Amino acid sequence: MKTVETHRAGLSLQRLSRVDRLLESYVDGGLLAGTMGLIYRRGETVYYNAFGLREIESGQPMTEDTVFRIYSMTKPITSVAALMLFEAGHFLLDDPVANYLPEFEGAQVCTGDLDNLAAPDRPPTVKDLFLHTAGLSYGWDQDSPVEELYRQTFANREQLPLDKFTQELAALPLLYHPGTRWRYSYATDVLGRLVEVLSGKSLDEFFQQEIFKPLDMRETAFQVDARSLDRFSACYCPPGGFSFSSDPEPDTETASGGPDEGDHAEEPTIELLESSRDSRFTKTPVFLSGGGGLVSTNGDYLRFSQMLLNGGVLDGQRLLGPRTVEMMRANHLPANLVPIAIGADAHAGYGFGLCGSVLVDLPATSTPGNVGIYGWGGAASTQFWIDPEEEMLGIFMTQYMPAGYYPVAREFRVAAYQAIVD
Repeated sequence: MKTVETHRAGLSLQRLSRVDRLLESYVDGGLLAGTMGLIYRRGETVYYNAFGLREIESGQPMTEDTVFRIYSMTKPITSVAALMLFEAGHFLLDDPVANYLPEFEGAQVCTGDLDNLAAPDRPPTVKDLFLHTAGLSYGWDQDSPVEELYRQTFANREQLPLDKFTQELAALPLLYHPGTRWRYSYATDVLGRLVEVLSGKSLDEFFQQEIFKPLDMRETAFQVDARSLDRFSACYCPPGGFSFSSDPEPDTETASGGPDEGDHAEEPTIELLESSRDSRFTKTPVFLSGGGGLVSTNGDYLRFSQMLLNGGVLDGQRLLGPRTVEMMRANHLPANLVPIAIGADAHAGYGFGLCGSVLVDLPATSTPGNVGIYGWGGAASTQFWIDPEEEMLGIFMTQYMPAGYYPVAREFRVAAYQAIVD
């Protein structure tokens, strides 16, 4: 008598069919062009399905080898690069940034208006760059005159080489005394510049030689390879368009004002934002953004995530020591800076580590999981999370801006955890 498999790696295959229905509903309802989800547990990829189209206009299907703009899912890769140099003895986390990037020497804090600048209570440290507590910003908010300086200074940031970008950033006042606030910022781009200075390699060279090649991540880069262009996804947005200049970034646990998700059968609400052929990611970049410049595939990002889940090693290639990974995935923020928030959206239950958000209060998230889950997302609604306790990770991919417009990534995680039966 043939045995029918009903469970795999402690997940119910019948319950995993609910993931299919979830992701299909967004496509069938016309809300997203295509979606892809991956769930990995106990050394096995248990779920890996794609739905819809990667480009409506050309009719190309969403497939497992689709290339995506991962935007801020670049940040954990930059953090790993910097931690590799930390392990090699190039810096200590509490070292002032100015020790290695002298343009930050003499940084001042805006204490009200631009005529009132003061010396910071302490200089920004390398650890502040990891944690987004360095006094930097993205220029998205309206609560400081420094925000307007950011918008003016970096209106054409894609034309700035990373060294020039960092110099111009360092010339602006800090928004707050380092360590006193959490604000999502260009800090990881500065961390990328630190990697260049300490390694003597450009950021793309370091990534390729020290991370992508050892992990066999063949399609992760700052530019879509010409041979992969036919597999590059278009990017979509709500009707009426969306400005790249607003540069929204991931909201891991809340929706940011999208339509009511009780009925996915509403009229289609999607518009082409950027085709696969017209994207800036098809051109050689000037600005190597460690904060948001990479493209990748689900398979490539799985290998990066597996390395972290395994404590810094994959297929015999060790990038980090296990104790460094433990430190990396711990919350480093004091209680008064938790939960983190991007703009008005609080990430309830989350602190921040050296590689992304860290779940510190499970009930506050209203989502199943475990304390210690860590991960991050990207501006086009991509997201990953790693759960060390469950030996599990999830990756969700689509291309829709702004992130958080729909709660699909959060729903995907709920669907993943409801399938656990062992």
